[in-house]
Amino acid sequence: MKKINAIITLLLLGGILFGLAVADICTPDRLFSEYENRILSAKPKFSLEKLFDGSYTKDYETYVTDQFVGRDNWIYVKTVTDVLLGKKEINGVYLAEEGMLIEKHEKEDINPETVEQRLMLLQRLTQWQEEKGTGTLRIMLVPTADNILTDKLPDYAPYYPQQEFLEQVKEAAGSYMIDVTNTLKEHREEPIYYGTDHHWTTRGAYYGYLVWAAAMNMTPTSYNVQTVATDFLGTLHSKTHWATAPDTIEAYIPAVLQETADNTASRSGMQVYYDFSEDAKDSLYEARHLETKNKYGYFLDDNHPFIRIETGTQREEAKGRQLFVIKDSYANCFIPFLTEHYETIYVLDLRYYRAPLFSLLEEYGAKGDMDILVLYNVIHFIEEFQYY
Repeated sequence: MKKINAIITLLLLGGILFGLAVADICTPDRLFSEYENRILSAKPKFSLEKLFDGSYTKDYETYVTDQFVGRDNWIYVKTVTDVLLGKKEINGVYLAEEGMLIEKHEKEDINPETVEQRLMLLQRLTQWQEEKGTGTLRIMLVPTADNILTDKLPDYAPYYPQQEFLEQVKEAAGSYMIDVTNTLKEHREEPIYYGTDHHWTTRGAYYGYLVWAAAMNMTPTSYNVQTVATDFLGTLHSKTHWATAPDTIEAYIPAVLQETADNTASRSGMQVYYDFSEDAKDSLYEARHLETKNKYGYFLDDNHPFIRIETGTQREEAKGRQLFVIKDSYANCFIPFLTEHYETIYVLDLRYYRAPLFSLLEEYGAKGDMDILVLYNVIHFIEEFQYY
């Protein structure tokens, strides 16, 4: 009887594996995962050279993992299993208090040589600005949620203390540095970070804007807060598939702008040019993203290598003023706050731009005095800040 049961079990297991294999073969490869908001791996091309150096098997393993049938459901099953085993960290994400998901960053993941390189690049930028003597340079590196919402982390959860790095930035950049850490900590009981995504919320960005305005001796603008989505499940939810409450996305619309029914804000004279195009849009927001998984793309139409914004502002202090922003996606919901203070804003994402930075700065700075703002979250800055 035991032998029969064993044979039946093996047959069932074999049938399941065979069925999954057939389904996997018959299912077309996906180019993009909307759920994870990323491009999936394609089948690698075979060559003897890649086989012998090990890259082919590594790439093929990644391809199979990305294209495995029912991938999204298997991620959820793994998460549930890990939670039942008492785990508080899933796929690099902490299951924090109040249902929050907080991205994990450890000190061991930070390469000291990379840190030194980033600090050197900052010093080169400050030296260039001092030599040119035009405009004001400001550097704002925003701590991630694990450094601000420490009371919500699981007990004894390790995290990289980013204040140590920010102190190094202050030594390298001096008065150019804007530290928003204390302000964010003062408001940590408010929704300043998304519960399912790695970005700060528009409210968090607003508090950062107030610190920036004080550092620039500018008067902050009055805003009307508009809720544009209540069902946002961001990148951290995609990593875990853990059932948690969706986030709300808000837009802070300057009181001088009109709010429109399709969740955009336009101003007569505002023109937004993406990627050196001559075709202008009249809004900083793209409502179509609110119907997709990537709802954060609502701000500045997601990520672009280069954006030029003619703000159309009527504020006297903004006349003739230019700003050049070097940024990651943390800046996408921050930049709308700046449009009342500058006539023209240039936005550069170095992750997608592969040309000499200083040549571009000189080209646009030649049109008059131009302020510069470097805005990243701390981790992205360490991982990605690189220019030519």
